[in-house]
Amino acid sequence: QVQLVESGGGLALAGGSLRLSCAVSGLTSSRYVLGWFRQAPGKERDIVAATRWNGGDTYYGDFVEGRFTISRDAAEDTVYLQMESLKPEDTGVYYCAAASAYLISTLPINYAYWGQGTQVTVSS
Repeated sequence: QVQLVESGGGLALAGGSLRLSCAVSGLTSSRYVLGWFRQAPGKERDIVAATRWNGGDTYYGDFVEGRFTISRDAAEDTVYLQMESLKPEDTGVYYCAAASAYLISTLPINYAYWGQGTQVTVSS
């Protein structure tokens, strides 16, 4: 069973940075896509970034605008989201998700496995 455990959320000032981590276990092959999604109160869950577990393509939501970087450490079975130049509108619950797939999808429904989420709050 795939399990995802996020950590690293918290409070940051606008313009600051945070790094989220997602510990991954239970993958049965390298043919997975790992993604970060976020959900603000009263809003839909949107993709932030995604990458293939075996490397290669990455995807970023339009609002990222070069501020965030997704990376993976296969040796540590961890996916990271480095967030810089944070804005108050980045506030929300950030979820790590995994899809047994080759192509990156931006739709939450295509991700079968989810972590519990970690809160990110950016104050102005």
